Amino acid sequence: MTATATSNDLVYDPYDPATIFDPHALFRRLREEAPLYYSEQHDFYAVSRFEDVERTLLDRETFVSRKGVTLDLLKGEFDIPPGTLIFDDPPVHGIHRSLLSRMFTPRRISSLEPEIRQLCARILDPLVGAGRFDVVADLASQVPMRVIGMLVGIPEADQESVRDHFLAGRSDEHHDEHTLSGAIFTEYVDWRVEHPSDDIMTHLLTAEFEDETGATRRLSRDEVLAYVNIVAAAGNETTRILIGWAAKLLAENPDQRRLLVEDPALVPNAIEEILRYEPNTLQNCRYSVQDIEFHGQVVPAGSIVATLTPSGNRDERHFEDPDRFDVGRKIDHHLSFGFGAHYCLGQALARLEGRIVLDEFLARFPEWDVDLDNAKFMNHADSRGYESLPVITH
Repeated sequence: MTATATSNDLVYDPYDPATIFDPHALFRRLREEAPLYYSEQHDFYAVSRFEDVERTLLDRETFVSRKGVTLDLLKGEFDIPPGTLIFDDPPVHGIHRSLLSRMFTPRRISSLEPEIRQLCARILDPLVGAGRFDVVADLASQVPMRVIGMLVGIPEADQESVRDHFLAGRSDEHHDEHTLSGAIFTEYVDWRVEHPSDDIMTHLLTAEFEDETGATRRLSRDEVLAYVNIVAAAGNETTRILIGWAAKLLAENPDQRRLLVEDPALVPNAIEEILRYEPNTLQNCRYSVQDIEFHGQVVPAGSIVATLTPSGNRDERHFEDPDRFDVGRKIDHHLSFGFGAHYCLGQALARLEGRIVLDEFLARFPEWDVDLDNAKFMNHADSRGYESLPVITH
């Protein structure tokens, strides 16, 4: 049976600001009433249960990434630049991912801890006694920018402008080919050709690999630009959003915050719970290249299928009492970093940064409130979090 539209009173619109801000009650209804949902307005399907999200992300024979992984990109039918890793399919994806994975080894990531702690100290110490500051502008926008800038090879003086470039791109209604191409990094890449260093940019310029045709080669200039672009964008955005959610959730759950102050060993698990409870995206999309059945209904080839990450992360079938925020919760895995072959390459770095930032923040500010009246939320399905979040420290 081909999937049909759902009842008129159950409407999921990923562009609706209220839905982006708090989708959880709606998603609970979708899981129960329409686990395969069809949007007539935007012509896409959505799966909301944990096992269906996993299944979609794992089935690369049916669901491809090469046409884009957001609704805007899939609707816009842009030409994806070569080297844009999150849009690659086999065999190119495996080949290209292995090039970058060499720069994100556990040893390399863990070696960054002393520098990240020093960075946090430089940022946070001047804020002690201030009584009030913006946790996004003063902390969450600073740490990821500096860390990913150092890894990629962006000069410190230019890191803020690069971060602001990606923030401006998020405020646009749609992405375009220029945004995806990495043109902003042209001068840096050209300079690195003559001045190699121990960074991702140099690694990508010099690494040799066997491509999908069997030829041994190096990445083209356009591929390097696209790679650097996607790493810099993801490295700035996801951790910034994570830190903002951490500040909000722990202010709203002082009992859970107190547990972390009393036992900092719980902080790594708290990061997992924050990621589960409020992921940084509303949905991720795939394009179906063959018919596929969900819950007795057929999704035809040529369809867009959205996987609803916040819904899967609060699926009662997978998590007990999922709407309770619990820093001690046992979590085998959540969906906030994706799943399967496109599992977030930088997840270890994001977790490390989140843990260190929360460690250092709690050590200086064991209690705080958030000023939600003056906070600003990003109404964007692909980046769901706070753009500004003032905190009042005690």
